Amino acid sequence: MALTTSDIKNGMVLDLDGKLVQIVEFQHVKPGKGPAFVRSKVRNVRTGAVVEKTFRAGEKIERVMIDKREMQYLYRDGDDYVFMDNATYDQMHVSRTALGDAGSYLVEGSAAVLQMNGDEIVGTDLPAAVELTVSDTEPGIQGDRVSGATKPATLETGLVVNVPLFVNVGDRLRIDTRSGEYITRA
Repeated sequence: MALTTSDIKNGMVLDLDGKLVQIVEFQHVKPGKGPAFVRSKVRNVRTGAVVEKTFRAGEKIERVMIDKREMQYLYRDGDDYVFMDNATYDQMHVSRTALGDAGSYLVEGSAAVLQMNGDEIVGTDLPAAVELTVSDTEPGIQGDRVSGATKPATLETGLVVNVPLFVNVGDRLRIDTRSGEYITRA
């Protein structure tokens, strides 16, 4: 779908020279001298790299429609993750690289929204926080109550996060999916 720079909005996905990019932020600039332009920051959907891009005012741009599908994560099959489409019940094998960091927060039965461009997965929407069980960490020492001290803990998905000293193996923790940090015990 062809648009002009005056139609740009945050979150919009564009096709720039064969690369899919998402608008992170933009600003219309009209200097006192010279033509107007749009200064923007765009994130490459496939690599995650953020770059600055300047468009001339009125320049034609190509918008890409992204289909968001609600999926349920079923199980791992080798290196692939198997998802079920909640609408059609079709199963889809997704590689770890296509999921990116989202694979570290998925446990069997959890929900995710996969952003699709045709048959290609270009992004994953997860809940803001997930609950995961601690599978390995050093035991807390009685009386060791240093304020703000942390230790590494390995969670059931293999994700390693820094947690307070009182967290033990088997505890359920809330983890922020945007930053990968410990929030609280569940």
